[in-house]
Amino acid sequence: MFDVNKIRSDFPILSREVNGKPLVYLDNGASAQKPKVVIDAVERAYAHEYANVHRGLHYLSNLATEKYESVREVIARFLGVRDADEIVLNTGSTMGINTVAYGWAMPRLQAGDEIILSVMEHHANIVPWHFLRERQGVVLKWVDVDETGHLDPEAVIDAISDKTELIAVTHMSNVLGTRVDVKSICAAAQERGVPVLVDGSQAAVHEPVNISDIGCDFYSVTGHKLYGPSGSGAIYIKANRQQEMQPFIGGGDMIREVRKDTVTYNDPPMKFEAGTPGIVQTIGLGVALEYMMSIGMENIAAHEAGLRDYARSKLDQLNFLHQQGRTSDKGAIFSFTLDGAGHPHDISTILDKRGVAVRAGHHCAGPLMEHMGVSATCRASFAMYNTTDEVDTFVDALYLAHDLLG
Repeated sequence: MFDVNKIRSDFPILSREVNGKPLVYLDNGASAQKPKVVIDAVERAYAHEYANVHRGLHYLSNLATEKYESVREVIARFLGVRDADEIVLNTGSTMGINTVAYGWAMPRLQAGDEIILSVMEHHANIVPWHFLRERQGVVLKWVDVDETGHLDPEAVIDAISDKTELIAVTHMSNVLGTRVDVKSICAAAQERGVPVLVDGSQAAVHEPVNISDIGCDFYSVTGHKLYGPSGSGAIYIKANRQQEMQPFIGGGDMIREVRKDTVTYNDPPMKFEAGTPGIVQTIGLGVALEYMMSIGMENIAAHEAGLRDYARSKLDQLNFLHQQGRTSDKGAIFSFTLDGAGHPHDISTILDKRGVAVRAGHHCAGPLMEHMGVSATCRASFAMYNTTDEVDTFVDALYLAHDLLG
């Protein structure tokens, strides 16, 4: 049974006050808070179990290696991946997407080749492809969303041409909460021999993900949004795509042998994991994923759907509030502006005085802001530990903001 009060008790920070008010943390789209089991695991790893991994023969090194490498299996299970060797550990989605850009796309794509992107992409899934546009003449082909923020998968599929070499698309918009039918996109792309990279940074924390069912070639996740430590993450890379890739960061662990005139690379996934990794961060991520799975991703998704529907019913009553992205198929993420507010930063500042934490800005989604005709928005993004009472506090703070700014 899903018990939100029990879950809240697992997160120490949720008991604190901000500006004399109980904290209402609605900035989960940027980064989620950490449960005590993760905090304890990180402390234990540093205080009692720390050593470098892989090359040591002593007890602590073997222990650290065992705990670190076990996370690869945990991530595979969490994402529905059959072979844990298809999981490349890293610092998060930005590193994962850049690994694909430098290791797979850059050696293969030529001037005139096309990469299809949706206008909703986070900058982490835009800028690496701009590098290829600037340096190699690759063409970025954009697909818009409709007025509700919905991305029609057929529009993505229709954009495929004989020059398309990659589709890079979010699974869930970090700004609008829009869910994308990536399974349909992947199925059509596979028929045409076009690989698909899915940015799962937002989706993976809110709902069950089964990559074997989705059928993508690459799928990135970031640990700090998954209730784990910052500096942790992973990317799924299908085995045949790994064989097509070159490593783009060189150092220890990603090699078998180094001589003055030759270098022999390690097998994947180690081939793409150069240097001393984020050992403790990754161990913490594994604990966070086990914690989520113990609650049940279906249970988390159901609770957040209830929060989404309740929040939408309350926000719809505010005639001074303008919501961006009103598609019915979305997560519990709301972007908005208010009548009379000069900038969303003003709204965020007033809400903060009531202890309500939201994000204001362009949310690393410049093309989407331009498409929507705004320079910035406020964003309230919910998590499994949020409650309907917190929705009410949020809405009350919006009334105050309107009174002060309107």
